[in-house]
Amino acid sequence: MLNPFQEKPMQLGDTVMDWGTIYPKPYSKYDVDPYTKVRIILMNGIEVEATMFSHQFHRNCNNNDLRRELAMMRRIEQLQQKHINWLKPIDETALENTIGYEHVAVDLTAWLAQNEPDNYVKQTLDFALLEDFDHLYRYANLLNLDKCIPSHQLVKGYVEITPGRPTIAEHRHPNDVVRGYIDFNKADIRTKLNILTIVAAEQQTMNFYMNIGNTYYNDLGRQLYQEIGMVEEEHVSQYGSLLDPNATWLENLLLHEYNECYLYYSFYQDEMDQNVKSIWEMHLQQEIAHLHRAADLLAKYENKQWEQVIPGGTFPKLLQFHDTRDYVRKILSEQVELTADKEDLKYVNDLSESHTFFWYQDKVNHNVNEVPSHKVIAEHQKINTQDYRSEVKPNPVEALRERTKDNVTNARTKRQSLAKVI
Repeated sequence: MLNPFQEKPMQLGDTVMDWGTIYPKPYSKYDVDPYTKVRIILMNGIEVEATMFSHQFHRNCNNNDLRRELAMMRRIEQLQQKHINWLKPIDETALENTIGYEHVAVDLTAWLAQNEPDNYVKQTLDFALLEDFDHLYRYANLLNLDKCIPSHQLVKGYVEITPGRPTIAEHRHPNDVVRGYIDFNKADIRTKLNILTIVAAEQQTMNFYMNIGNTYYNDLGRQLYQEIGMVEEEHVSQYGSLLDPNATWLENLLLHEYNECYLYYSFYQDEMDQNVKSIWEMHLQQEIAHLHRAADLLAKYENKQWEQVIPGGTFPKLLQFHDTRDYVRKILSEQVELTADKEDLKYVNDLSESHTFFWYQDKVNHNVNEVPSHKVIAEHQKINTQDYRSEVKPNPVEALRERTKDNVTNARTKRQSLAKVI
């Protein structure tokens, strides 16, 4: 397995790309393999996170020599982000792209959960997995309702489209989206990478919906983006809570660069599109240069060696996207009724009547018929007699199998008995 610290880095100045290089050949939205698109969306989010982290570091640093180092690396991260994000073709609509974003959220979260050694982090991943899974279902119904485009043509059966934990049940009090943080001095490197990756991915989804949601051409779509965008705020807060606040800025810089190297190397191994594969290879070499510079800065300004932050340096098991449908079904059948109780997770039926969950639900979902995620399904059912789904077999939760009426009580009210599992 590759150890990027043992690789000879290119000169940092040689990582600067010209305009012809950073404007790539876009993929075909009809022919692209869904996992190629998933990798593109994720790496766009990873590069956005690298840029935003660098800006925050810059704003909290009083040493202009160090700020110039950050500015140089950040400029390359920005070039990389443009190189990746412009792979999206002109003819792919924002909603079609959104289906890809939610596909990322489902298969990435499921893979990370299956490969996470820390049980608390795994619980957090499994919990949000069911919510992104439901978001895919809601957006897919909007796409079929407005454009008569069945989303299984876009995801090509790689992921099922069926209800998860209903979006209406996902709106929780801010007090209940704060998780406990993980001590990075003790955590497995897989845990550190998994947290960094999911924070970046969910943050990019949040940012995407914040900026494109109000551009949708009708009110129902604008409302759905607005609602799900607020759930993404919860997810970013939840995942961001897991990051170790005691890690220094330079330790975090090293971890960010190592994570980028790890992901580019992982995706280079599996990428079938030769055009995209060449981009992963190019960016990997650029990130190895960044990693070595980050290690030098850590040694210079904090007198720490990279081994103190990333013992050994050799990559763990590579991130490889694959079929996670059985895993998602298992978690859905077992955990659909879970909600948050401050740093913990509890079944809705186990909450007290005065819990903040019910107070917040009453505030935002006071009139159920005005909740956009419910309205989208109800409208699809009204026009097409049933919702849109793409299932291998019926939903594993009996309460979510009804296709002519949207379930707005599951995981939300104590009146709903625990979902029957099959």
